[in-house]
This record gives sequence, structure tokens and C-alpha cells, in this order.
Amino acid sequence: MAHAYTPGLRVTASAILRRERRLPLKGQVLVKAGDVVDPQDVVARTELPGNVQTIHLASRLGVDPGRIPQALRRRVGSDVLTGELLAETQGLFGFARRSVVAPADGFIESVSSVTGQLVLREPALPVEVNAYVRGIVVEVLPGEGVIVETHGALLQGIFGVGGETWGAVALAVDSPDAELTPGRLRPEHRGHVVVGGAFVTHDALMRARALGVAAVVVGGLDDLDLRRLLGRDLGVAITGSEDLGLTLVLTEGFGRIRMSDRAWDLLGARAGWLASVSGATQIRAGVLRPEVLIPGSDASSAPVERDTEAGLTLGSLVRVIRAPHFGRVGEVVELPSELRRLETEAMVRVLVVVFPEDGTRAVAPRANVEIIGS
Repeated sequence: MAHAYTPGLRVTASAILRRERRLPLKGQVLVKAGDVVDPQDVVARTELPGNVQTIHLASRLGVDPGRIPQALRRRVGSDVLTGELLAETQGLFGFARRSVVAPADGFIESVSSVTGQLVLREPALPVEVNAYVRGIVVEVLPGEGVIVETHGALLQGIFGVGGETWGAVALAVDSPDAELTPGRLRPEHRGHVVVGGAFVTHDALMRARALGVAAVVVGGLDDLDLRRLLGRDLGVAITGSEDLGLTLVLTEGFGRIRMSDRAWDLLGARAGWLASVSGATQIRAGVLRPEVLIPGSDASSAPVERDTEAGLTLGSLVRVIRAPHFGRVGEVVELPSELRRLETEAMVRVLVVVFPEDGTRAVAPRANVEIIGS
């Protein structure tokens, strides 16, 4: 029998929140522990290797591979621009010359006199990671990134699309059961995190995008409108990478659903405050929820909670959300760095967890657990 587990969504007015900001590969960290950062501040930078283009010079020039070095007009390691001459043959008595030009900007990485091929590496692609949230850098991950900590409010949604963004919170409706229509959106909402009520229409989302709204947070949406917004059916993969021109967070689900009083009251009390929003959602193993994170506190804030989403550490309390240990809670005692092979032959990162009720140990993929404490 198949199982599924849906964790309770967090809506808290006061929590210590940590977010890990990590590069996809080694690079340069631009801040230090103790630095105060804003969402748009770049905290780490690296470069992804450029695309490779393989050019069969021997075939293009009509010569043997061994003659390619004599035909080259640019040396290995040279930078070239699109359309610049790479190699050329003289032809017979200076006639019927053949030449090959660079199909893109880059540099000549290698040339083989055995295969007759030239490898052109396109320019590296710069990658920058911003802080995402206003807070303090509490830990530097050398060459990889940082962990940013802040004290503020957190609201998790049930579903979202679109990437990370930020802006001041603005209420566009006057009650949690109202509908966010195009007429309620105004030019001054540009760059804001707009809060609706029970429902948003496709036309309203298009209006929000045209105005430059950073994000829309609302109770519900018609699933057909989601398909129109994405231009396709939604698959099972993680969301958050869509280039939609705005980020959308649903606090309740699909359909016309009144926004919960807790969510409405929290957002309403922080109108005008800077919020960081992510639409990233994963509803299968490795549950990930969209979020609205609002740094800062007020006099009415509840007791401070400790956020548990900064990442797995030794001692983390986790719940297994896939068979064969579905639903069991245990403590992480090992976090092996190397990949392990599963019965499915997949190579994944795993952890070792101890279940306190009987002291047994189990190895589980990290994507098959959720953190519930530390």
C-alpha cells in the first residue's frame, strides 16, 4: 500500500530563521561572518564552464587530420570571436581555398592531429548567489557560500511557482475571503509582495506581471489557470525555476479557498515590511514548501521559535517519509559525504538514523526524510 505524508504548514510570527546560500560549485565567498546583508546583496560568486563546441576541421577543410596543425591560423589557448578565422587551406595554386571560422566567442581548448577536431570552449557563465533575506551572516562555508540568520515571521504555503524574490508587503484586498481581481492591482504595487484573499484569476496574474509585481500571495487558484500561467501541465519535479515574471504562493490550495485567519493576520500586521518570497515546492520525497519570510519583530510577536530548515546536521531529529521506515522518527548520527548505491542502482547521498524506541539504525536517502527538530 502506498503512503504519503503532508507536514503541517508553519505560520509563526516570531522565529529564528536560517537560510543556506550555496554555490553550485566552488567559487568565491564575498562576505564574512558577522556582516549584515540585504536580500539583493551578492554573497558568493563563481563561474560555470562554458559550453563546448567540437569542430571537425579535417572534414570541413578536406585534408588529412595530420595536416591540421599547418592549417591552423590561431594557436591553442587563443581567444577568438564569432566569425574569426580558425583554419585555412591554400588550395591548388592558391585557388579553391577552404576556411573555417569560429561559430561563437570563446577560446581554442585543444586541437587533435589524430581526429582532426578542434575543441572551442565558449566563455564561462558567471553565477552569483544573493543573500535572499535581510539578516546576519552567521557562518561562512569556505568556497561554497554562507548561512544567513534573521529573526522574523514565517508563512509556508501549500504550493508555489516562481523563483526567489523580495519586496514590501502590500494588501490588495480588504478581507481573507475576497478575490484578487485585475482592478485591485495598481501601478504602486510594482516591486511589492501583493497579498490577495481567497482567489486570484489568470487575468489578475497577467495584470500583476505587467505591473512588475514581485510576488502574489493568495489562498487559492484554479488549476486550469495554473496550466495557462505555465503554458504546460505541471510535472512532479520541484518548482521554483519557472521564469514567469513573478512568484506565486498559494496558502490554502487549488480552488476558491478563504485564506486562513492566521496567515491573513500575520501578513496584514506586516504591511509595508520587507518580505522574501520563494515559490519552490516539492511535494514528494524531500518535502519543500513555498515561503514568505519577513525579517523583524513587533511587540505582539509570539515567543521565538527555532527554525529547523537550515539543513541536516548531526543530532537533527527527522521523520522518514518513504517506505520501509515510513513515519518513524529518529536522530541523525552519521552524514556520509560519499554517494551510496541503493537497491534501485541509483547513487545518492544518504544519512544514518537511530530510532530511539528500539535503538535500531537505518540508512536512508537524505531526500526521504524531513527535519522536525534539532
